This record gives sequence, C-alpha cells and structure tokens, in this order.
Amino acid sequence: MPGALEKFNRLNSRSLSNDAVHEKGPTPDILPDNLNKVKGNILEKDKGNDAVAKLKTPASSVKVWNENSSSKNLIPRLQKVRNNYLSMNKYNVTYRGKRNAVKVNSEKLLCQLRDKVNVTMIQGLDSPFNTSEWHNYLPRKKLSDATGRLGRCAVVSSAGSLKSSHLGPEIDGHDAVLRFNGAPTKGFQQDVGEKTTIRLVNSQLVTVEEHNFLTESLYNTGILIVWDPAPYHAEIHEWYRKLDYNFLETYKKYRSQHPEQLFYILNPKMEWELWDILQENSLEDIQPNPPSSGMLGIIIMMTICDEVNVYEFIPSKRQTDICHYYQKFHDHACTMGAYHPLMFEKNLVKYLNQGTDYNIYAHGKVTLPGFRNLRC
Repeated sequence: MPGALEKFNRLNSRSLSNDAVHEKGPTPDILPDNLNKVKGNILEKDKGNDAVAKLKTPASSVKVWNENSSSKNLIPRLQKVRNNYLSMNKYNVTYRGKRNAVKVNSEKLLCQLRDKVNVTMIQGLDSPFNTSEWHNYLPRKKLSDATGRLGRCAVVSSAGSLKSSHLGPEIDGHDAVLRFNGAPTKGFQQDVGEKTTIRLVNSQLVTVEEHNFLTESLYNTGILIVWDPAPYHAEIHEWYRKLDYNFLETYKKYRSQHPEQLFYILNPKMEWELWDILQENSLEDIQPNPPSSGMLGIIIMMTICDEVNVYEFIPSKRQTDICHYYQKFHDHACTMGAYHPLMFEKNLVKYLNQGTDYNIYAHGKVTLPGFRNLRC
C-alpha cells in the first residue's frame, strides 16, 4: 500500500502486493529503532520478560523485531498513510473494548485468541448460502475433519528475505504447510520447499482476471481458502451484500472445474474478532482495516495444528525491502504495514513466540503452540 490513500481494491502494479505484502517480513535498514539488539549465537527468552533475550554464548550482536514497536518507528510516508486510514475508517470500525495498559501474560493472551477468535468457514446452513443455488458448491466437511489431526505445521510467508534461506527441506519436513496467494514453489524449492497443504488467498486475487486464478495450475494443489474484508462485525448476510470483491461467481466456476478440490470461504466474522484482540493489546489506535492474510493464516493453523512454525513473518538477518521472494518489488510497507495493522500483528506474534531470538535472527522462525494443547 505505497500511496497515502491507496485502498485494498486499487488495481495497479503494486496491488499485486496488497495483501501478500503484509505477511512478509523484510525490515528496512532505515528503521533501526524497530529492532532489539541482543547478543549471542544461542539465545533464550527470559521467562520474566519476553522482550529480553538472555545471553548464553558470547558472539556478535544480532537484531530481532522489537515487540513494543509503535507508529514512532514508521517512516514519515507510512505515518501519513496510517493516519489517512484511521481517518477513512472504510469498514465503520467502532471499537468499544478495553485497552490493556499492561501486557497480559502470553498464556492468557493465547487463551483469548483461542476462545474469542472463531475460525470457521461458510457452511450451507449459513444464510444466504442456504439455498439450492449453493448446495453443490460449499464443502460439507469441516476444515479440521479434512486435514485430520496435524502435529507440526509451517506457515510460509512470501517475504523477500526467504531468498537464499535454504529453508526448503525444513519447511517440507512439517506435517502441513500453509502458503499465501500466488506464492510459487516451482523454482524456489531450495528456499521455500514444495509441499502445499493449504493456500489462503484474498478475494482480489480470485476476482481480478490478470491474476489468472481460473487457469493458473499453482492453485490446483492442496486446500484453498478465500477471504474477503467485511464491515466491522457484520453478519454474514450484510457482508454478502457488500463484498469488497465480488468473488462468488469465480468461486463457483473454480468449484465446477475442480469439484474434488476442497475450497472454503472464510467466515468474515473471524477477521474482526482477531482485530479486536490486536487493538485490545495495542497502546495506540491500529489501522481500522482487517488483519493481513499472514495473521489470518497463522491463527487458522494454530487452530488445527499442535505446533506452528512461522517463517519470515518476523524478519531474519536476511532483512530486505524486497517484498516477495518471487518478485522484484520494493516497499517498506511490506514490513511495517500500511493498509493492514501489520506492525501490531508482528508485535503480538513476537510476544507469543516460544522459540528463541536466535531462531528469528538466523531463520526468521517463530514457534507458536496449537490452541488445542492450551490449558486455560
């Protein structure tokens, strides 16, 4: 979202990055205040303070994401963009929840995510999808039933910092792998792997012809999930009448062409339930726009997996302002966010990380627990 008023649905060369931009992790060198310096080859989180990395082995300084990042860390252009989105309030956000002046402990926050964010797909019983017109299109099987119980899962961003990472074999070693939008594996297997279990796509990609959703074979592998921004806490029938992108006809065409491939529509209530938790745990106003595909995908996998490893959502030592590993598009917004409240999403993910800061530095890897193993 490079322009101050560039919306989710604006089409130009940069719109290819609109949503995918925000689940990526390059950190621009001009934003040093956004990074915490820690020392050590092997780092361990201090149980008393998640923002502190404990030194175990002396070594050179490394930088990791500062989970207390704020709008002060944004370059002037992105500060202006953020303020414009706050003023626009396209989705009529009227947040009346509480604000946590002091961080809740990570275990409590995980339980809040589990209990307050309902990860569900549109079903045939949901009005207005409960008609004969939709009877043969929506999958009857729940996502969790379709995947079965999953152990270790990977969420792979499309960040430019995945280039030369050599993470492919590690990623493919997971029980399931989630990818985003049009991120390819062919030609990039060494860095991103080739396994695709689930692909989360935004409604713009599905709808706009130039993305070739109906003809590109990349989308024919694994389970598909599409999401579309909805008005703040709108009911399904309200969202149905006011889609950001009217992807439904293309959805039907794809289902007719690939009847055996599971293709879900994400219940739009989820995005704002998640947004509320992001806002509740942020000291300042976050962008009144839905969370990024990256954040949505992380929560989806935490719902169906025992453990989730997220790659390059939080940037590693390979930080770059190249947005995607498969394109040559540059923009600081790919790290810090513009349309989406990406910076605040990363703050939350970093705070919840159960891995080490060294894993973030070396591999861009964050480890999160699955919700079903929590004791709340």
